[in-house]
Amino acid sequence: MGVSDRTPKTHTLSTGHEVAVPLETEAEATAVAVAADAGAAGEWLPEGLTPVRLSPGRTAVTFLSVDYRRIGDDAMAPYEEFGVLLAATPADGPVPELGAVRDGLGGYVAALPVTTEPARALGVEIWGYPKSVADIGITDRGDRRRTAVGDERGHVLTLDAPWNPRFRTTVETASYTGGDGTESGPERPETAVRRQPLELSGRFGARPFGGRYSLGTHPLAERLRGLGLGRSLGAVAFDGRFVIAEGRPPV
Repeated sequence: MGVSDRTPKTHTLSTGHEVAVPLETEAEATAVAVAADAGAAGEWLPEGLTPVRLSPGRTAVTFLSVDYRRIGDDAMAPYEEFGVLLAATPADGPVPELGAVRDGLGGYVAALPVTTEPARALGVEIWGYPKSVADIGITDRGDRRRTAVGDERGHVLTLDAPWNPRFRTTVETASYTGGDGTESGPERPETAVRRQPLELSGRFGARPFGGRYSLGTHPLAERLRGLGLGRSLGAVAFDGRFVIAEGRPPV
């Protein structure tokens, strides 16, 4: 059974918004995956997850920029989002390299700033995503998309990625939440690891070694520097329907 075929369940958020899960959205997104130190990334992961190793001692971190145009049945106003995802797989599953194939390169969500309070409540209260409210600016420059992220503590990151969604397909992947509550604040206590099935259907684009980033002086940027980040491994663009289901324990 696909993600979007599951029986929906209605949730009422602390903001008063009602949303049905699986939640169907319309979104544009760019993602840039960069090489990182596997040992350092492993220190970010909760017990039960392990880094996906792309080569000896190296893993990947993805910087994800999303512009949501519709959330459910217009359940709330559109918003922007920026994610830091660590390539991860269950520690008691197959070897990490095979786990990446099985889980469609799913990632542990280490940080997820968004631009509105309802968006923050949506992610924290339903899936346990480490969301916080921040300033996120997304601008197009020809066939490039630029994302700038920051808040009152400083500038986090500027991301520049190709904007080239052309071929149509459907991709199923997953995200992981829970564990150490990274960047979540006191309102989100430590929780068990959960896996959220994701489905993306629409136009995609890809460019090996495409995209670039620059870090600021924000505390999150300083933490990212500790991951030994390297060059871009590749960039992906997406324009279409994005569906996320209820979280479940990894299997």
